[in-house]
Amino acid sequence: MTSSPAPSGRDQAVLSVEHLTAGYHGTEVLKDISFSVRAGDYIGICGPNGSGKSTMIKVILGLLPPLKGDISILGTPQGAFKEWERIGYLPQGLQFFNPHFPAKVEEVIRLGRLSAKKFPKRFNREDTLAVERTMEWMGISGIRGAMIGELSGGLRQRVLLARALVNEPELLVMDEPTTALDPETRESFYKLIFEMNQEKKSTVLLVTHDTATIGKYASHLLYLDKKIIFYGSFDEFCTSPEMTGFFGEHGQHLVCHRH
Repeated sequence: MTSSPAPSGRDQAVLSVEHLTAGYHGTEVLKDISFSVRAGDYIGICGPNGSGKSTMIKVILGLLPPLKGDISILGTPQGAFKEWERIGYLPQGLQFFNPHFPAKVEEVIRLGRLSAKKFPKRFNREDTLAVERTMEWMGISGIRGAMIGELSGGLRQRVLLARALVNEPELLVMDEPTTALDPETRESFYKLIFEMNQEKKSTVLLVTHDTATIGKYASHLLYLDKKIIFYGSFDEFCTSPEMTGFFGEHGQHLVCHRH
């Protein structure tokens, strides 16, 4: 089942994917993917290992060319899109983070601000204020001078999220951001993203294996297994007989969190 919320009026699509086919070395990993995301949506992207979740994110962000299909970002065809500072990205790989990386918390967040600048890259007062605002909002002002490699996994991920947020992106994309976190810290991270989505009205794409937990927080579920199995709100997911057949009634309600 595919249920794709269509943008209308002022709800212009932040992201539009049409008939996307993608893969590596001529082998298709994704087949005929179509969906759109509206401003303020919080999309949980789930699916089994090898389902193409990370591949889809890489294609959306221009890190991997598509085999077929069209992508539009913030109303602009992806090939012509130049304002990547409007996109925040938190990639996979916290579990491989180098604990000896020689940077303080504030320096890591400043790097996020500098990454959006053209040469010569100079840090100005506006940048300083943006870093201060982001650290305060994320609750990490008190550890600004700490070395990032000395932080716990949860705090380190919070700092890396702050780096992705420092330019106040219109779209935040996260690929398995909680892989290396313990269950309690993972839940706290999901709640933080939910609060950010509600307060800042940021549009969120979050790839996760944790289908049961994401149902508490995301507004929509995109379930992927090389093609879109389901895309819609959690209310639609809860009442979908196709999803009952796919997950089983008990599994469906675990994901749904609406009953």
